Amino acid sequence: MPKRSSKDHDFTRSALRAVEQTIGEQWDGSPLADPHAGKNPAAVALGKLGGAKGGAARAAALSPRKRSAIAKKAALARWRQT
Repeated sequence: MPKRSSKDHDFTRSALRAVEQTIGEQWDGSPLADPHAGKNPAAVALGKLGGAKGGAARAAALSPRKRSAIAKKAALARWRQT
């Protein structure tokens, strides 16, 4: 997991980064860095395809009782953290 930068405590830098992401380019007009740069485009497409249908396919394969048990376990874990 990438570590978060502890250097960006400046509100103006955070606001500038948010504006740049919204408009899709840097403030000076140059394009933003491509998040898929250096990756195999076919592998990126396959990853998106599998990720999009994975949860729905798993839910369809489970019985209602098993889905309910998984949901209860997840809810308990969420409530335990707070």
